[in-house]
This record gives sequence, C-alpha cells and structure tokens, in this order.
Amino acid sequence: MCMVIFAPLFAIFAFATCGGYSGELRVSVDCANKTQSDLRVDIAISYPFRLYQVNFDAPTCEGKRREKLSLLGDFSSSAEFFVTIAVFAFLYSLAATVVYIFYQNKYRENNRGPLIDFIVTVVFSFLWLVSSSGWAKGLSDVKVATDPDEVLLLISACKQQTTKCTSVRGPVMSSLNTSVVFGFLNFILWAGNIWFVFKETGWHASGVQRYPHETTEKQSSSYNQSLNQGVYSQDNYGQTPGFNQQQGGYGQQPSLGQTGGLGQQNYNQAQYNQTGPTAFGNQI
Repeated sequence: MCMVIFAPLFAIFAFATCGGYSGELRVSVDCANKTQSDLRVDIAISYPFRLYQVNFDAPTCEGKRREKLSLLGDFSSSAEFFVTIAVFAFLYSLAATVVYIFYQNKYRENNRGPLIDFIVTVVFSFLWLVSSSGWAKGLSDVKVATDPDEVLLLISACKQQTTKCTSVRGPVMSSLNTSVVFGFLNFILWAGNIWFVFKETGWHASGVQRYPHETTEKQSSSYNQSLNQGVYSQDNYGQTPGFNQQQGGYGQQPSLGQTGGLGQQNYNQAQYNQTGPTAFGNQI
C-alpha cells in the first residue's frame, strides 16, 4: 500500500524539481571608464544544463565593443537520464496501481503478474540508485560551472587590473538539491518494496512449502527414532518381569490331568526315598 501511494508522488517530485528548473546568476563588470561598465550581466541556466549553449554578452572595457561568451560544460546526460527514470517510474506506478485495484485476479493468474512485478521492481531500484548517484555528481559539477567566481574568469575584461569584477548573486539550487533527495528516497522505496513483491511470487510460496515439509520429515524421523529407542529399552529391561511372570505361571495350580501325573511322580519319589535308606541299611 505504501508503494502504491508514495511511488507516484516521489517520482513526480523527482522529475518536477529537476526537469522544471530554471535559474539565473549575475555578475558585474566595472570598467575604469564608467560608460563602458555593465553592472548587470545576467546569465540564465535551465534544464537540461547544456551550459556550452548558454551565451551571454560582457563588456570588454575597450570602447563599446562587447564580447559574446558561453559557459563551460555539458551535464545533460545525467540530468536527462534521471528525469527519464522518474517519468517511467511514475507511469509504471500508475499502471501497477490500476492493476492492483481493478485486475487483481488477472494479476495473480499463473503467477505471471507477481514475477513481472518483482523483476521490474528490482530493475527500477537499480536504475534509481544509478540515476540518483549520477545526477548528484552532475549537480555538483553544475554548481561549480555556474559559480559566479568561475564565470568571471571567462570575461577578458576581468583580467585587467583597472577593471573591478564582482559576483552579484548565484543561481538558487534548492530545487535541484531536492530532486537528488527525492531520487534516493525513490531508491529506498523501490528497494524496500522488493521483499513485499517477492512474497507474492511463486518462488517464495515454493520455498515456504518446501522447508516446512523438510522440518516435518525431520520431526517425524526424530519421533520414530525416539519411539524405537523406547521399544528397544522396554524389550531389554522388561525381560525380567516376563520371566517372573512365567515362573508365576509354573506356580499356578495345575489342571486336573497334571495333578494326577504330579501326584504319581511325588508318590514314586517318596517311595524311593523310603526304600532307599532301608535297603542301604539292610545291606549294612
């Protein structure tokens, strides 16, 4: 939900603060001859920061002749790349929002929607990081190239000792600084959304189903092993009660047939015991 709400807004702020920028700097050239001076040399800069195409006129302090100069540098590649990523991220966020709300069933059909969403999210996270880092470096170079003190070095009249050149004001870069901040915020937002999109893919579902199955098998095998050990211990240590039980069985009252046989055996043994010593005594 946070992705659906903040991604389009952050993308709008990113490309609006960068792509809609325009600024101006001013320098003054005070010649020895005051009639040749120009105290308001204004230089306008704007997106996409092709500074070599920014031209301005400056006095030469040699009569009424003026020289046409231009700033140095071309930083359009990093700025345009940043704005392009912001625009495409905004469009994709709007499309994803529409799909999430109105086409949820088709989005989850065959697990194709979450997989595409996951891949696109990873790609945009990487692109936001690259574009924001590149634009941050480009912005620092733009600040150097548009510094009024650096611009004064381009004016030939400022190299004369009799000419007094000063910087009146520099361009306001607060909106460009804001664009860099929003660029990295977009990276954090998209990178943080990778996990939530991954949870909707079949890869996460298959992993969740696989690992609990292995855990169940481990628990089952551990339970069976413990059960087998318990049975083995019962068989080893439970033999004595069984033996006693068998002895107890021998000590039970015999059946009727067994009683007669045992009685005959006891009678013969008693007769043997009686005659044995008698016969031995007769022999003596």
